[in-house]
Amino acid sequence: MIKNVKIAVVEDNTSIRDLIVDTLMFSVNREVISFQDAISAWGYFDENNNTDIIISDVEMPGMNGLELLTKVKTQYPKKIFIVMSGNPSYEKKAKKLGADAFLAKPFAIEALFSLVELYVVAKN
Repeated sequence: MIKNVKIAVVEDNTSIRDLIVDTLMFSVNREVISFQDAISAWGYFDENNNTDIIISDVEMPGMNGLELLTKVKTQYPKKIFIVMSGNPSYEKKAKKLGADAFLAKPFAIEALFSLVELYVVAKN
């Protein structure tokens, strides 16, 4: 039986967040939840251990995406965490903190789809 992979998107820019969520729901046919900031995302993840793949921006108010990455990987080291940012200098730090992948903005939707599909297949 194929496991239903659940994906979370954490992005403070509403237009980008909606585009990613809509694309993933259509492209990989998986449940996708979204959060406008890392603080609310962490509140959810800390209470619900039912998300398999997390895609997060870095620069957000309050808690940034790298802080969220650290919290998630400390408590749930097997969760897939994909960091995205318009600043490519974050890639090295994200990988050092345990990110499974990095997407430099702007990225092609196909790149996002391929990366997520790779992890969806790996989870199954």
